[in-house]
Amino acid sequence: MAQLKAVRVSDVPTLDVVVVQDIDVGAVASASAKQQQQRGAGGAGRFAVIGHRGKGMNALSSPDRRLQEVKENSVRSFNEAARFPVDYVEFDVQVTKDACPVIFHDNFIYTQEQGKVSEKRVTDLQLEEFLQYGPQNEEGKSGKPLLRKMKDGRIVNWDVQSDDPLCTLQEAFEKVNLRLGFNVELKFDDNLVYQEDELSRILHSILKAFFEYAKDRPIIFSSFQPDAAQLMRKLQSTYPVYFLTNGGTEIYADVRRNSLEEALKLCLASGMQGIVSEARAIFRFPAAIPKIKEADLSLLTYGTLNNVPEAVYMQHLMGVNGVIVDLVPEITKAITDLIAMPHTDMETVDLSSKVVKDVTLTPNFTRREISFLLRLMPELVQ
Repeated sequence: MAQLKAVRVSDVPTLDVVVVQDIDVGAVASASAKQQQQRGAGGAGRFAVIGHRGKGMNALSSPDRRLQEVKENSVRSFNEAARFPVDYVEFDVQVTKDACPVIFHDNFIYTQEQGKVSEKRVTDLQLEEFLQYGPQNEEGKSGKPLLRKMKDGRIVNWDVQSDDPLCTLQEAFEKVNLRLGFNVELKFDDNLVYQEDELSRILHSILKAFFEYAKDRPIIFSSFQPDAAQLMRKLQSTYPVYFLTNGGTEIYADVRRNSLEEALKLCLASGMQGIVSEARAIFRFPAAIPKIKEADLSLLTYGTLNNVPEAVYMQHLMGVNGVIVDLVPEITKAITDLIAMPHTDMETVDLSSKVVKDVTLTPNFTRREISFLLRLMPELVQ
């Protein structure tokens, strides 16, 4: 087996230790076998690598400078990711007060005015005001200082090595490399309650941009907001909808968000096409994988574990269809020898289709080997 050398676990910032409990080796072996059968029948296709917010999220408090290299959720970050063999870029879409879809992760935007920090909700801003933050497209024009609130409450300058202006969804369609698919997270505030008419208004604004500008670009929608994901599935059938879940690694008032089992039930009841799970949940509850595959759903993962090549490769063996990663150059380089990823034509795997040309070479592991690898994982992530 080829060696994975691109990144050490100790290099990954704020990596949570994973303890795998109650491993059902038979279930995981069954999932691996089913994956082999599906590929032989022209089912689930090549393992997808997706750039998180482009070439990677900005972790401004991390000592790892790779996570402050280029402004996340920007045209520059998306096109930087396109230089590597990634299939999609993932990004967050919100809608301004005047109904324009913009790409931004945080619920609030911060700046400093007259020596004081000001806070405004992104969805309360007009487009013109939103675009005034940070660097500007117009040469010689300066924007408002862009700050960011950290999880510990600190507010810091949003400093990155390669900055770029904030952008709209339309700009992404017009300026980002056409070979890249878009994994669009429909972003909502966990602390707010949304009525159906409000969700419908927001989603219609987003869909308008897609129907005008998406053309033939591969698209998947995803959301942590169960009602928004369900409604997006009802409003259109052109693009697949995936449900985002922490898979039980965090607990919410809405039970639909608290386990892979609940995510599966929601997808089946709503006709959604896939699940995007926190990677830790997959290792903690591997028996969920064969159930997801039996339901003919795609399975993607996200999280800091996906910056560890060994964890990514293990998910490939377990039947996961793709991973969302921050360390795009390192992870794509590390797994190229293990998971077939084309370099010449940069072919993109289409997660919106259930039938994808099989170009993946997957070793056929025995139950004993899978058991060993599962028990090895906690050692790899500690």
